[in-house]
Amino acid sequence: MTIFQAPKGTYDLIPPDSAKYLAVREAIAAPLRNSGYGYVETPGFENVELFARGVGESTDIVTKEMYAFETKGGDRLALRPEGTASVLRAALEASLHKSGNLPVKLWYSGSYYRYERPQKGRYRHFSQVGAEAIGAEDPALDTELIVLADQAYRSLGLSGFRILLNSLGDKECRPVYREALQGFLRGLDLDEDTRHRAGVNPLRVLDDKRESVRKQLVGAPLLRDHLCDACKAYHEEVRELLTAAGVPFEDDEKLVRGLDYYTRTTFEFVHDGLGSQSAVGGGGRYDGLSEMIGGPALPSVGWALGVDRTVLALEAEGIELRLPASTSVFAVPLGEEARRALFAVVTGLRRAGVAADLCYGGKGLKSAMKSAHRSGARYALVAGERDLAEGVVQLKDMESGEQVPVALGSAVEELGARLV
Repeated sequence: MTIFQAPKGTYDLIPPDSAKYLAVREAIAAPLRNSGYGYVETPGFENVELFARGVGESTDIVTKEMYAFETKGGDRLALRPEGTASVLRAALEASLHKSGNLPVKLWYSGSYYRYERPQKGRYRHFSQVGAEAIGAEDPALDTELIVLADQAYRSLGLSGFRILLNSLGDKECRPVYREALQGFLRGLDLDEDTRHRAGVNPLRVLDDKRESVRKQLVGAPLLRDHLCDACKAYHEEVRELLTAAGVPFEDDEKLVRGLDYYTRTTFEFVHDGLGSQSAVGGGGRYDGLSEMIGGPALPSVGWALGVDRTVLALEAEGIELRLPASTSVFAVPLGEEARRALFAVVTGLRRAGVAADLCYGGKGLKSAMKSAHRSGARYALVAGERDLAEGVVQLKDMESGEQVPVALGSAVEELGARLV
């Protein structure tokens, strides 16, 4: 019988690599938890209309990449292609914005799905950690999120990333720019799909990665030249706060991001060691998204950082994370009586917070010690009938090879002291 394989464009996370992904998620989440962000978890699928309205009907995500399906009951659902719309929907449904304590700060972690051409760094199933601050319009809030992402990456030892920053204006000044850009695009040699995209949301064309399109965009009007005074002042405040916080950034007037809901501040974290798929994360302000999905006016800002891309960035910089040992003590029982005795010791070690495991299956000494070495344990506990008759177990240092007897009743305390 053929063994089933993971669907094309997806992957399994298995030990020992999975420990690295867990460490990356924890490193990204840690500064968020220390800054007032509470954890939120949403379903893996939502109503199709949530993403059509929120992400944008002109985006590739909605038109080409979203996994959409109809249930037996006739509901049109989609696997979530991104996190912001779902988190905002959850916050609105729970009326978190009515608590009187704005902004509502939330962070999340999970898998997301897009039908894309699989390649290194771009999968059909991918993992993200994200953060959203809902219900406040403040340059300091935008800056806070950028600083927290920068802090997370630096805590992992990353240094080869860059922060790209731009402003997309607001409902006052973006229509003026939109008209100027559409006028410019009408003079280009574009295919029918791109012309349609230019009619719905011309900023989407600026995000086109095809060289044939990018060459024609040289000389396109810049949004920064069309920002209203309020947006200019807002953006300058973000820049000044980032500079004061010691977080370097680069102005990128063509940075658009792939979602329609962004306004004002937009940013991207890129790592040049990843080749064409250089973005490791990004986000921005989305002041009108709440109204788009049926909620009240709630100016908000957020980001999502790719766990997969972050792991690739670590590999590109040759960074090996210091991961806690999955097993510190490996117990090797020789005989039925020893199995019972060492099972009790292992249970006591685990209750004391020591990572411990037991050799199962009645293996002989040679085979069991091979398992001990493979486990990566610092110490092995070995016991046979003679040891138990003397009330001891053999404690072996797996690094030095030194072996000493310790009293069975004090094995937990002895190992706890050695592993401090």
